[in-house]
Amino acid sequence: MPASREARPTIRFVDEYCQLFEDLFPEVRSYEAFKLLHLGMISEIKRKSLPAIAKAVGLDNQQNLHHFLSESPWQAQQLRMRRLELILKVLQGRFLILLIDETGDCKKGKSTDYVKRQYIGNVGKKENGIVAVTAYGLVDGMILPLTFEVYKPKERLKDGDEYYSKPQIAARMIRQLQAMGFQFELVLADSLYGESKVNFVNVQG
Repeated sequence: MPASREARPTIRFVDEYCQLFEDLFPEVRSYEAFKLLHLGMISEIKRKSLPAIAKAVGLDNQQNLHHFLSESPWQAQQLRMRRLELILKVLQGRFLILLIDETGDCKKGKSTDYVKRQYIGNVGKKENGIVAVTAYGLVDGMILPLTFEVYKPKERLKDGDEYYSKPQIAARMIRQLQAMGFQFELVLADSLYGESKVNFVNVQG
């Protein structure tokens, strides 16, 4: 059986970073799409949609990128775990300041899962959209994106879903990161989490 061809190069630092994940992709086309998405995300285009990214990286259309995201044989959880493992190696046992935040995206209609009218922090008001609880690490002046989880409003739960409040999601993420080996000297979050009294901050009187 002939050997698989080499993936087409992009730019050096993107190729060097993506090479750390190459073994997670069983197809060279998937790996190439992975690299091109990274290239597109750091490009200067304002709207990071698949058609815009495809045009920015020199593709005729977005079909290859769409196939990569919807049908290609790779596992997002494996990528996330690999990225966190790499961060742990870089940290070499150092403690982080953990930053808990929320990121929202405005969406029209309700075709996207878990969209509802809710407060979107980065917009500063209630809008129709989707919200994710995010965790970042701060060390030596660097912000390291760690993990995120989409908040699922009670009204938009699907079969098999369980409802978790935002403080519950944050507490679960912290436990998962600690189980991997991350160490935190301080956790910073807004008042929603501090005032929850359960699952995030235990108040003893």
